[in-house]
Amino acid sequence: PDMEDCKLVYPVTRTIPKTVAVAKAALEELIKGLTQEDKDDAYFTNINSNVKILGLSIENKVARVDFSKELEEGVGGSCKVDTIKAQIEETLKQFDTIDSVVISIEGKTEGILQP
Repeated sequence: PDMEDCKLVYPVTRTIPKTVAVAKAALEELIKGLTQEDKDDAYFTNINSNVKILGLSIENKVARVDFSKELEEGVGGSCKVDTIKAQIEETLKQFDTIDSVVISIEGKTEGILQP
């Protein structure tokens, strides 16, 4: 597949209770996975459903999000890895307060989510 295709993700709409932590709530919805309607529309996700968000901070328009090790379990292949990154980045960059995203796994940013 074309590498650009691997970064192509589509928005889906979710309604959530009012919260000040909208970015974290959006990420939690992403991890929860697909609704039946999403599946009916032929959407899929490459994010494991047992992933936990260990931390999220936003400073100077940079979101730093730390996930549990499940994020990269069984996700070999550059396409799958690119899709996971794109899903997380686009979920966060929908907010005006976020321009870029740094992903870490249990505090590590080096050597994670490698194809």
